[in-house]
Amino acid sequence: MCGRYAVVSKLKIIEKEFQVDISEVLDRFTFNPNIAPGDDALVITDDAPDQVQLFQFGFTPHWAKKKMYVINARSEGDHNKENQSSYTGAKGIISKPMFRKAIRQQRCLVIADAFVEGTTTHKLSDPYLVYRGGNKRPFAMAGIWDEWTDVTTGEITKSFAVLTTAPTPLMQKIPHHRSPLVLSQDAEKQWLNRDAPLDEITAMLQPFDDTDFNAYPISTAIKSGKNKSIDILKPKGDRLRKEYEHVFYQDLELQGMGETTARKTKRTARLILKSQDAFK
Repeated sequence: MCGRYAVVSKLKIIEKEFQVDISEVLDRFTFNPNIAPGDDALVITDDAPDQVQLFQFGFTPHWAKKKMYVINARSEGDHNKENQSSYTGAKGIISKPMFRKAIRQQRCLVIADAFVEGTTTHKLSDPYLVYRGGNKRPFAMAGIWDEWTDVTTGEITKSFAVLTTAPTPLMQKIPHHRSPLVLSQDAEKQWLNRDAPLDEITAMLQPFDDTDFNAYPISTAIKSGKNKSIDILKPKGDRLRKEYEHVFYQDLELQGMGETTARKTKRTARLILKSQDAFK
C-alpha cells in the first residue's frame, strides 16, 4: 500500500519534464517530502492533460454521502488476494462500484520523486524510501480521480487514489506485498487518453519494471503526516541494491535548496569522490 510519497522537484523541472503548464499551482504548492492522506498534491488529469493541478490525496467517489480517504485502488479488485507477482488474471477494478467509473473516464498521473513502503508485517514502523536511481526525471504513478460535493456546504473536493499491482522484485526485497503502478513515459500518454479502449488500459495494470529503482530504510518519523522535514528522507541503513552513486537524499541536497551553481558543483565533486572511495 502506497500511503506516503515525496515530491521535492522544483515546479519548473516538472513543467519541463511533463510538458505541462504549472501556472495554476505555482503559488500554491511547495515541495513536500511526506505527502500523506488529506494533503493536496500534484496530478495531471485526462480532462486537462496540459496542466498540473492540485487534488487531495485520498479518493472520494462522487456518489459518497461523506468524504472518504481511499488512497489506493487494487488493479485486481477482489482477485489475487494472495498478491502473487505472477498473477495475470482479471483486472477486477473495472467492476468495483468505487472505481468502475473512474478507471474508464477519470484517470490521472500522480507526480512523485519517490514513494514509501513499509514491510508487510510492520508497515510504516519499518519504512523504506523507494526512488529511481541516477539524475532521472520525476516519475508518474497511475491514478484515478473524482469530484465530490458536500451537500451541506456546497464545497467541492477533487481527489485521487494511486493504483496498485502485485509486488515488483524490489518490493519483494523490502518485503512488501503490493506496489504502486509506475508508468513509463510512453504509458503516461496512453493512460491519459480518454479514447483508449478499456482492454488497453487493463493491459497496463501489471507490476512495472523496477530495474532502475532502489530503496533504503528511513526514519519512522514518516508515519506522522505533519512531519514535513526533508531530514525524514535520510537513509538509516543500506540500500537494497548495490549502487555506485550517491543516494537519493544526497541528490536532494544538490537540487535547489537555494544553493548556487558553483557550490553545487563543489558538493557534487565531493560526493562522487566519497562514493568512489567507498568502493575501492
